[in-house]
Amino acid sequence: MTAVVPMNDVPMNDGPMNPLPITGLDPHARRGGHAHLPRPRPRPREFGLLAIVTATLLLGSASLAATRAFGGTIAPGLDRGLLADGPALLGYLASLFAAHILLILSGRRTDQVLLPTIGLLGGVSLLLMERLPQTLAGGLGLGRTQLVWLALSILAIAVIGTIVRSDAWLRMYKYTWAAIGVGLLLITFVFGHDVNGQRLTLGIGPVSGQPSELIKILLVVFLAGYLSENRALLIEESTKIGPIRLPPIPYLAPMIAMWAIALAIVVIQKDLGAALLFFAVFLLLLYVATARASFVVLGLIAFLVGGAVLYAFLPHVQVRVDIWLDPFATASGSGYQIVQALHAFARGGLLGTGLGAGLPMIGGALPIPALHTDFPFAALGEEMGLVGILGILGLYLVVIERGLRIAASAADDFRAILAAGLSLIIGVQAFIIAAGNLKLIPLTGITLPFISYGGSSLLASGLIVGLLIALSDRTAELPAVTGSAQRSLRRRQNRGSA
Repeated sequence: MTAVVPMNDVPMNDGPMNPLPITGLDPHARRGGHAHLPRPRPRPREFGLLAIVTATLLLGSASLAATRAFGGTIAPGLDRGLLADGPALLGYLASLFAAHILLILSGRRTDQVLLPTIGLLGGVSLLLMERLPQTLAGGLGLGRTQLVWLALSILAIAVIGTIVRSDAWLRMYKYTWAAIGVGLLLITFVFGHDVNGQRLTLGIGPVSGQPSELIKILLVVFLAGYLSENRALLIEESTKIGPIRLPPIPYLAPMIAMWAIALAIVVIQKDLGAALLFFAVFLLLLYVATARASFVVLGLIAFLVGGAVLYAFLPHVQVRVDIWLDPFATASGSGYQIVQALHAFARGGLLGTGLGAGLPMIGGALPIPALHTDFPFAALGEEMGLVGILGILGLYLVVIERGLRIAASAADDFRAILAAGLSLIIGVQAFIIAAGNLKLIPLTGITLPFISYGGSSLLASGLIVGLLIALSDRTAELPAVTGSAQRSLRRRQNRGSA
């Protein structure tokens, strides 16, 4: 990966410009002191891609319905028909086109690929949840409940992509966001509920969720603010300890804090997945901001040393690593899930068994426990085959590519690092859960973005994509010139004169 360098590090104007207010009104549509509604801007590329998504999902739903009709595995609670669950799928497609119309009405020149890409991932999730037993979720059933969360996630994408026109509320309060993230960690530790031995869930009345889904976004906002402010010092200055070059000592503290927080999450919350995600995104953003591979190497060494210490003293870390090394040694016990996941990939082969024709029931239960939350990638691998899961991974690569493209064309360092970080959250999280299902790394409990069942994960992912779309706006004014940006400009001018 190469470092992301903004096309325009600072705005070339005579004086600082105030960031635009957070409003849905087009600043260029003001006449005589009165605000006018923005002029709608067509989004033909987005519409064409959404049409392809619609055809793909309709074909997938019809295939699932045909499998049921001809004696395939039928999910209890759903009826036979031309489509697996016609009203649910049509409602989901309606939410996508409603978001498309809202983005048209906003009149902004924003990215037109992200919404269809996320729409296809969410549609695959909906088909998978319709295919599984509906009793896995109470109330509306698994498929309809997932539909509600998917619709709310799409709504979040559309609203944030429409109304957020300034990043000042993010960049000016980076330490406040960091403090909120640490506070959420502490609150979860004190008041959280244990689920499968992990303290991840925080409940308020009938509503519960995983604060770590929000914390990862707050982390990226803080890192974008900190790294953009100190980027020049991190690039040009260093402290030498023998042959090793470290970042300047005063600026090393936040990096040490990130390492400590990642290890604390493993120790206190027993959440190996979140710790791996946080630290991986931190190292990638550090490289994006500085292009110094030595920082990443030092971070990896520190993480491996910390991981070795945790393995020596924490039983739950030992279990995860031992299962990864040889799951067949405990195939009927702690290694059961990963062994069944490997069997699912093997049954899927190249093209898969077809939607609804895989996942043979064992004793009236699915072959993989917690399949809808922790192992959806294995389920898709069996029913869609190698070709299908490569297509899904390709969709995540599209999200990363669009995020890095937005970063490369950003107006300044903060927006560049923020866009890169948000897209890397989606990509790294998808890699961790997919690699865990495939036994490439120790299994973790994080979700597959936009596919796994779960409300907090879908809403947080929707917030990320909404911010990416907002950051991609090519009509927004540039932010004020900061002190670090002015120093960067002077250095570039000095190099040019030299």
